[in-house]
Amino acid sequence: MTRKLKKRLKRIIIGAAFFAAAVLLEKFATGMPVFALLAVFLAAYVIIGGDVVKRAVGNIGKGQVFDENFLMTIATVGAFFVGEYPEAVAVMLFYQVGELFQSYAVNRSRKNIAELMDIRPDFANVRRDGVEEQVDPEEVAVGETIVVKPGERIPLDGVIAKGNSSLDTMALTGESVPREVLCGEEVISGCINLTGVLEVQVSKPFGESTVSKILDLVENASSKKAEAENFITKFARYYTPIVVICAAVLAVVPPLFLGGWSTWIYRGLTFLVVSCPCAVVISVPLSFFGGLGGASRAGVLIKGSNYLEALAETEIVVMDKTGTLTKGTFRVMEVKPALENGAEVITRDELLELTAYAESYSNHPISLSIQKAYGRQLDKNRLESTEELAGHGVHAVIDGIDIYAGNEKLMRQQKISFTNAAQIGTIVHVAKNDQYLGYILIADEIKEDAAECIRGLKAEGVKRVVMLTGDRKETADYVASQIGLTEVHSELLPGDKVDEVEKIIASKSSKGKLVFVGDGINDAPVLARADIGIAMGGLGSDAAIEAADVVIMTDEPSKIAAAMRISRKTLGIVKQNIVFALGVKILVLILAAFGIANMWLAVFADVGVAVIAILNAMRAMQVKGID
Repeated sequence: MTRKLKKRLKRIIIGAAFFAAAVLLEKFATGMPVFALLAVFLAAYVIIGGDVVKRAVGNIGKGQVFDENFLMTIATVGAFFVGEYPEAVAVMLFYQVGELFQSYAVNRSRKNIAELMDIRPDFANVRRDGVEEQVDPEEVAVGETIVVKPGERIPLDGVIAKGNSSLDTMALTGESVPREVLCGEEVISGCINLTGVLEVQVSKPFGESTVSKILDLVENASSKKAEAENFITKFARYYTPIVVICAAVLAVVPPLFLGGWSTWIYRGLTFLVVSCPCAVVISVPLSFFGGLGGASRAGVLIKGSNYLEALAETEIVVMDKTGTLTKGTFRVMEVKPALENGAEVITRDELLELTAYAESYSNHPISLSIQKAYGRQLDKNRLESTEELAGHGVHAVIDGIDIYAGNEKLMRQQKISFTNAAQIGTIVHVAKNDQYLGYILIADEIKEDAAECIRGLKAEGVKRVVMLTGDRKETADYVASQIGLTEVHSELLPGDKVDEVEKIIASKSSKGKLVFVGDGINDAPVLARADIGIAMGGLGSDAAIEAADVVIMTDEPSKIAAAMRISRKTLGIVKQNIVFALGVKILVLILAAFGIANMWLAVFADVGVAVIAILNAMRAMQVKGID
C-alpha cells in the first residue's frame, strides 16, 4: 500500500471512530442537545468525506459538475438536511472505504504490469581507455564496449565481443527457458545475464534499442482506446446529468401532489447514491489494461486496446511463409551419395566434408548451412583454389582433386550425368573430376508450432487461413501440406501480395477483421493494408515493432491464437462488468424510486458493485493456461 493510501486509511479509521462515538451518544445520551449531537456527526463527516466535498466544489469551479464527487456530496448533505445524520455519515464512510479498495486494486494492477515490464536498465558498465565506468545507458555511443556481469540486465543492443552465457528473456518473450548465447552472437537490451561475464560491442544508441522501443510501445498502448472504452466515456457524459435530473424530479414533483417532502427527498438522495457510474467507468479501462498486460506476459505486445478488441473479431488470417511459418534459415535435410552397381560411391560424411570445403569461402546462406552441418574445423591448407561460378555453383581444388558443387546447370555444363532429385528444397549436386558423387538437400525449416498455429486458429473460429509466398509452387504446397493449410498462393511479388489481400478483404463480412502475419520487414505494405498487422520475430526486430499493430516477441506463430483467446477473455470480462454494474444499478434505481431501497442498499449498488467489477477486471491479467 502506498503512503497516500495509508494516509487515507488512517483518516477513515479516525472518522469511523468519531462516527461510532456519535451513534453511541445518540442511543444512550438521551438528554444531549441536538446541535451537540449534530456537531459530532459533522466532525465525523468532515474527517471522512471532507476531501470528497472539496473535490466536488473544485470541479464545479472548473465546469466539471456531474461526477461521483458531486453526486455523493449532494446526497449526503441532503441527508443531513432531512435529519438522517447516521445515514449521511455512513454513506460517505462506505463510499470512502470502497474508493480506498478501488485505488488499492488499481495500484496493484498497475504495479503488477510495471513489474512485468520492468526491463529498463539502470546503468551500463562501459569500458573507456581500459577503465570500466558506470554510466547512464543513454550516454553510451555506438561502437563502445560494455561489460555485463552475471545478474545484470543488458542495457543496450549489441554483439558479444567476448564471453559466453545464458540469458533470461522472460520479461521480453514470456519464455522461462534461458537462452544460450556465444561470442559473435547478437544480444538485445532488457534480457538478464545469468552466468558468464559478457563484453558487448554496442550496435544501437539507447533511444533505438529494443528495450526503449518496447517501453515506448507499452506506455502509449493506453492512448489507443477500444470502442467499448469510448462508449463508456460517452455514456458517463450523458448518463450522470440525466440521473441527477431524474433524482431532482423524484424529490420535487411527487410531493407537490402527494405531500411528504422528507420522504421523497430521501428517495431522491438514495437515487443519487445509486446512480454513481464509477463501477463501469473504472472497471472497463482496467479490464483492457489488464488484458494488454496479460498479453505482454505471454510474449505478445499489442499496441492498443483497440487492436486487442479487434482481435476477437478475426474472420480471416493471411500469413507469409518465410520467417512466419518457417524459420527463414536453411538446414541440410539430406545427404545422398550416388550409387554405382547398387553401392554408394562415397560415404555421407565424405560427401558432406568435400562439399563443406568447396563452399568454405562463401557467405551464402546455403553454403553456411552446409558448413554448419559438417560442424568441424576446416583445414584450409587442403584447399588449393576455389572459384565461384555465378548462377551455377563453385569449383574448388581439394587435395589436388577438382570438386564441383552446384545446381543442375553446373552438372550439364561439365557434362556430368546426375540424379534428378524429386525432394522439395535446394539441391546441391557434387562431382569429383567427371564423376558424380551425389547431392545434398537443403531446405527452410518449418517452425515446430506451425501446425499447432493452424489448428489453434481454426479452433478459435477463424473461417479462412491463407498462405501467401514468393516461393516456388512446389515448395509452398509442401509446407502447406505439412502444417494442414489448404489455401496457398505462391510465386508472388510484394505487389502481388497486396493485390491478393485486396481480393480477400472484399470477401469478408462487414464486421469481420482480416489479420495479416508477416516478418515485419518485407511485408510492410500488406501489414498496413490489413485490419490488424501482426509481426513475427519481434525479438530485436526494429522493423517488426515499427510496422505492426501486434508483435509476437517469441517468434512462435501459435501465439496468434493465444492473443485471440486473451482478446476474447478480456472482452468477456468487459461485457460482464457492463451488464452486472448497469443491471444492479437499474434494479436498485427502480427500487429507490418506489421507496423500497434505502441508502444502505444504495451504498452496495455503488461501492459494492464497483469493488466486484474491479476484482473481475483484474482477472484479465491472468493468462496462465490460455497462452
